Amino acid sequence: MPSSLSLRYGINPQQTPARVFMRDGSNLPITVLGGSPGYINLLDGMNAWLLVHELRQATNLPAAASFKHVSPAGAAVAAPLDETLRKIYFVDDLELSPLATAYARARGSDRLCSFGDFIALSDVVDEPTARIIAREVSDGIIAPGYEPAALEILKAKKAGKYAVVKIDPAYEPAQTETRDVAGVTFEQRRHDRQVMPGDFTNLVTKSRVLPAVAFRDLMVAWITLKYTQSNSVCFVKDGQAIGVGAGQQSRVHCVRLAGQKADLWYLRQHPTVLNLPFKPGTKRPERDNAIDQFLRDDVTPQEKASWSEIFIDLPRQLSQEEKRAWLDGMTGVSLGSDAFFPFSDSIHRAAASGVKYIFEPGGSTRDAEVIAAADDYGMTMAFTGVRLFHH
Repeated sequence: MPSSLSLRYGINPQQTPARVFMRDGSNLPITVLGGSPGYINLLDGMNAWLLVHELRQATNLPAAASFKHVSPAGAAVAAPLDETLRKIYFVDDLELSPLATAYARARGSDRLCSFGDFIALSDVVDEPTARIIAREVSDGIIAPGYEPAALEILKAKKAGKYAVVKIDPAYEPAQTETRDVAGVTFEQRRHDRQVMPGDFTNLVTKSRVLPAVAFRDLMVAWITLKYTQSNSVCFVKDGQAIGVGAGQQSRVHCVRLAGQKADLWYLRQHPTVLNLPFKPGTKRPERDNAIDQFLRDDVTPQEKASWSEIFIDLPRQLSQEEKRAWLDGMTGVSLGSDAFFPFSDSIHRAAASGVKYIFEPGGSTRDAEVIAAADDYGMTMAFTGVRLFHH
């Protein structure tokens, strides 16, 4: 492994030269096996790797992340997929390994945002996982290793330009990290705080019920938030993030954004959506865009006009009442927040998307108001005392 790797350019094409290197002159923990990853690719890759590596350690399950612009579009651990999820994730024709299931979940939760993702996988990549990746629009992948057949599949993607990166699973970043901004060097201790079972024991609501699956989902949310640009919140269901609200300046906007994504994830399972009459040969990205338009209330006449090119028959959109009735069936959702809720508005919005279990650090002057709102909905909420900002 070299100590330095030259890149085509930095964040933008006009930022040259660019490279990644080890300040102490040691070897990089990564090896490029295919393609030529860029600056943003490696920012995504390193953050995503740390996320899945921690998920694997915390849950003892294979983990996957789909990253875009240094935040996860999706993250998940391996859990069985029912036939509906297999269909909306476009893997109903494939045999799935546990690792492939984790990636199908990570990619499938928000397919619009995962378009052109950089992937991280916690385990050695097997052939079933590589076959999913081969047919999706993606920029690259980082993993601790690759089975020979999987590597050949991935190296053939994008005519050999697909970025395939191997990382040393034993690599541990230095305890102190630095970055330069406008010629000024910032230094801090690396955020090496791990999630612990005790983080969810300070239950502040009247409800003290926290099932094992909710405990797992709160851990998924905790680790996902640790590598999501702040402010951020994360909705989790069945071991996968179903809505990530990242980089917003207000907490309630994070919740609204993530809640909208969670709602879209669940609405995609509506029988009407499952049976939309797509024309044969319609590609997956076109289907994703059409489904997003079909489920929006503000779809434009121009967008509707384009449906004749995609659908055999023009479908009738679901009414507000039909969508609300379906969304009322979404229950048992877990929600994590990287900092405290300053107002109860976030709790009210979370309830509309089936949230039952919450963690946040606590510490707001309005904690009592927030707890009272959670009690009104019968939610279980833990104060962790741990802030999870990431910048």
